[in-house]
Amino acid sequence: MIWLLSATPDSLGHPADSLRNIARTIVQDVTTTQGIDKLQNAAQSLIEHGISLGLRILAALAIFIIGRFAIRLVNHLIKRILNSRDIDPSVKSFLESFINVTLLVLLIIAVVSKLGIETTSFAALLASFGVAVGMALSGNLQNFAGGILILIFRPYTVDDYVNVQDVEGTVTSIQIFHTVIRTYKGTNVYIPNGQMSNALIKNYSKEPLRMVEWIVSVEYGEDIKKVEDTVSEVIKADSRIQTVPKPYVAVKELAESSVNITIRVWTEIVNYWGVYFDGNKRIYETFNEKGINFPFPQLTIHQGT
Repeated sequence: MIWLLSATPDSLGHPADSLRNIARTIVQDVTTTQGIDKLQNAAQSLIEHGISLGLRILAALAIFIIGRFAIRLVNHLIKRILNSRDIDPSVKSFLESFINVTLLVLLIIAVVSKLGIETTSFAALLASFGVAVGMALSGNLQNFAGGILILIFRPYTVDDYVNVQDVEGTVTSIQIFHTVIRTYKGTNVYIPNGQMSNALIKNYSKEPLRMVEWIVSVEYGEDIKKVEDTVSEVIKADSRIQTVPKPYVAVKELAESSVNITIRVWTEIVNYWGVYFDGNKRIYETFNEKGINFPFPQLTIHQGT
């Protein structure tokens, strides 16, 4: 190829002359001792940098693995300490979550520093994106503040049965950013603390008793006094129903196809669902025994003559 470039005739000043000169220079640099030394130095530098980078990566990986193991030990120790003391379960779950997040952040900083990224440069990089990061974290900061407000004003605590944002269940933990509610279906629902601190919350565990209500429909023409006596019989048969406050039975509504009877009783929180479902069964069976009929939708049509 060099011989062809040298042997090709061309006029002076043609671009091919410049290409031939460049090619000759490159070939001379590579084939001479000076060019070989340059290649060897470059290869040696590349190998050294590769080894250094590999060692830093291995060291950072070791720090991460050991750090995760150490965080687990610390979390376990903190949990044992908190459980051994008389601390509210809500505060326990919040502190555990807060300590875990803090340790993870410190671990990430240590790994980044070991990789050779200066923490000051890292902080400057974050600062350069301050507005974007602030907007991204504004929701989490609000959730953190909401968690603090929940712990201070205590609208609910761990193990309370609540209804919030159409989610009903038992509070299992109050974390640094979220409250975890376990529904009766066994599903864990994570609701941000910022929303929880501003939402309408129904807490059924704040009072020792909870009201159970049934709406029972009977046919038109049924003896209301007989219906009321039958309902009172059903209520008295369940020892879980409280006598104070007194059970309440009344005609709620004269509907299109039925007379609707409202039944309200009080029971302890833990007995609510048992009383409700057992009551449905007893009312149905007792009404059938007494000959009290349940209505079906009816439509009366008058034919003109």
